[in-house]
Amino acid sequence: MTAFSKTPLLDTIRTPDDLRRLKVEQVRQVADELRQETIDAVSVTGGHFGAGLGVVELTTALHYTFDTPRDRLIWDVGHQAYPHKILTGRRDRIRTLRTGGGLSGFTKRTESDYDPFGAAHSSTSISAALGMAVARDLSGGKNNVIAVIGDGAMSAGMAYEAMNNAGAMNSRLIVILNDNDMSIAPPVGAMSAYLSRLYSGKTYRTLREAAKQINKRLPKIIANRANRVEEYSRGFMMDGGTLFEELGFYYVGPIDGHNLDHLLPVLANVRDMQTGPVLIHVVTQKGKGYGPAEASADKYHAVVKFDVATGAQAKAKPNAPAYQNVFGQSLVKEAQKDEKIVGITAAMPSGTGIDIFAKAFPKRTFDVGIAEQHAVTFAAGLATE
Repeated sequence: MTAFSKTPLLDTIRTPDDLRRLKVEQVRQVADELRQETIDAVSVTGGHFGAGLGVVELTTALHYTFDTPRDRLIWDVGHQAYPHKILTGRRDRIRTLRTGGGLSGFTKRTESDYDPFGAAHSSTSISAALGMAVARDLSGGKNNVIAVIGDGAMSAGMAYEAMNNAGAMNSRLIVILNDNDMSIAPPVGAMSAYLSRLYSGKTYRTLREAAKQINKRLPKIIANRANRVEEYSRGFMMDGGTLFEELGFYYVGPIDGHNLDHLLPVLANVRDMQTGPVLIHVVTQKGKGYGPAEASADKYHAVVKFDVATGAQAKAKPNAPAYQNVFGQSLVKEAQKDEKIVGITAAMPSGTGIDIFAKAFPKRTFDVGIAEQHAVTFAAGLATE
């Protein structure tokens, strides 16, 4: 007699090839079971949690739509890659996360062909994707390159440097903006989803290209006005995309990142585009599908082992003091003696001990966001004076 399984469809999937053999109407069940497996696994291992739950549908849709690992899928933040690991041949080891000899908590090239680029923190994905896209073109390849970057990572100048470069080169790559915190777009719904499918579809793109060819034959002043009408109409109907369009990206969105009926057709349309860089704006919710995580202020960013039913986390056993606490406390003592000491962090105050320093010296503490190279140069500017 076979024991009852909570994840019968997921049990049939070893790699994305198995996922792609399913009917499209079965993808929703796979996503639901993938979320359950992620919750169960992290309750045993601890680890980063909320970000992974927020991209369950997106992860499933990407692997269903694209031919991974031939199509390169780059996760900007390794924190959100647990569902990705479960779908890509590592489910049997998912409960070894972050243990000696076990799975890495982040993406890791030596761990799997499905991890084409290592990532822990953030903001490197678009640069890496552009490099992969150019290498593909130089070698005569035809595969897709997809970077998934979170809205927080878009505070880093490096992301815009890469987008500016990609737009100028008109390189064929796909960037997915996972908007899960900043809410830079209005609420998404049926109209937004319809427009996204329309603008990413072949018919609209063919008409748009035809209009461009006609414009080349028109007097310059008329052609410029026609271009502005098209640009303003897209900007009005798809608020939030003007910046990306100006950087040379074809903008699609915003779309509901938890609605597979919206996600799948848009991803398929973009997959089949033979054009320059495209940005798909997807709105998701951290901790999606697990009540305690949805209700948490930090969306259960990282957790220790916990009880699935209640969400209660196991109390940590007494141990040696954490390095960041020793650092933060020691920095406070030094700063009490030297008023020129300041604290700078790139969106990691609690992880570095700067939060302790900030409580003692709020005016001497600077969080520059996820912008490490700016943090270092900003520090150099402070030091010169």
